[in-house]
Amino acid sequence: MKSLKYPKLPILLVDDETDALETIKMVLLSVGLDHVILCSDSRKAMASIAKTNAAVILLDLTMPYITGDELLKQISQEFPSISVIVITGQNRLETAVGCMKNGAFDYVVKPVETNRLISTVKRAIEIQELRDENRSIRQNLMSTKVEHPEAFAKIITANSGMRSIFKYIEAIANSPQPILITGETGVGKELFARAIHKLSELSGPFVSVNVAGLDDNAFSDTLFGHLKGAFTGAESVRSGLIEKAAGGTLFLDEIGDLNHNSQIKLLRVIQEREYLPLGADVNKKSNIRILVATNQDLDQQQNSGAFRRDLFYRISTHYFKIPPLRQRLDDLPLLLDHFLQIAADTLNKEKPSYPKELLILLNNYPFLGNIREFEAIVFDAVSRHDSGMLSMKVFKHRMGQNTDAFGPETPIASEGNSLFSELEELPSIRCATQALIAEAMKRAQGNQTIASRYLGISRPALSRRLKSTEE
Repeated sequence: MKSLKYPKLPILLVDDETDALETIKMVLLSVGLDHVILCSDSRKAMASIAKTNAAVILLDLTMPYITGDELLKQISQEFPSISVIVITGQNRLETAVGCMKNGAFDYVVKPVETNRLISTVKRAIEIQELRDENRSIRQNLMSTKVEHPEAFAKIITANSGMRSIFKYIEAIANSPQPILITGETGVGKELFARAIHKLSELSGPFVSVNVAGLDDNAFSDTLFGHLKGAFTGAESVRSGLIEKAAGGTLFLDEIGDLNHNSQIKLLRVIQEREYLPLGADVNKKSNIRILVATNQDLDQQQNSGAFRRDLFYRISTHYFKIPPLRQRLDDLPLLLDHFLQIAADTLNKEKPSYPKELLILLNNYPFLGNIREFEAIVFDAVSRHDSGMLSMKVFKHRMGQNTDAFGPETPIASEGNSLFSELEELPSIRCATQALIAEAMKRAQGNQTIASRYLGISRPALSRRLKSTEE
């Protein structure tokens, strides 16, 4: 298992002055950049780079044995993808220009201005991570094979779109950046978050919290914790979820419902990698991977001012949307079989068989509650099942209650929006009837019982109409 150091690849400091190395290291550690390696001998620098595969190198120009200028040229030739930030006391334009021509990412003059150094290093890390992740994503998406199917074992699917998401997750699982997961209620967003955590192989735990409905104080106390006496009733120290998730993953569900003040605090956790427990005077460092999920439209939330744009940009470094069940109907047989088995095991019953008409019925239901709704319907049907083949009555009853997709109550027009408004000429009653029957039979896959239900007529009536269209 891996510990969550940031950045994932180390920052290599190369300087013959040990005091300068320690000073810069402390500056980086103070802002959560804790993956730092020191090299005080320029002769060992290239070997260190080859061994550590550094993300960023901070390089002093004036050193004995091998100068920084010489090292910069070697690094640019042998490791062109590594960003090199030159740090030197030579405040001359020609020196800066020469370094940039030799491949330096940036140039910082001693005595080093702390904020300038930190912002330069962070910018170099972000560019390096983006480059590495793009390369990883390209490599993964070029392959059609999911490399770690065991991580997705709890997600029942054979859908090609879902497998594409699996490939994307494999490509970004090791990234320390936040991931935004969107999708309708009931599609299984937490299952995907757990798969990401498993693939990341982080040493810390997976900690989940639903932030919907938390006011700012409850959010702060839940995530950051508090000290004894921080507020009335705080009789002991409480560790927040960030501390409990140390070295692992914190999953924030329903992030679209987070209040404005809490959004600001979360933004600081992500940007600065630190937080302030209630009642404390000193910030604590955070070393967690943050995943967030929502069923809200965050674009609309941003436009209305309900969700901060800067937070959205931070949480959506990586992003994917889980399709609703009605867009992956090829998964219905697998899911039905899976839920029937679970329900039978839970209720101590034999797993029932089901009529083939059931899948046709399910294929034409919108499943607004997605996987969660489907599972509930199956459990209810199995609980009422006695013996023989599974009855369709429960399914028909539940579906009739929750959608207008069946029966005679389906509206064919709404105010200002008619089904025929785009037609220059209206079809005859006979043509319209034939088209409607043909569509119903298509959706019912030729099953007259189900087609008659769609049309709101009896099966004999449908049979007569079908015969009349053939004459």
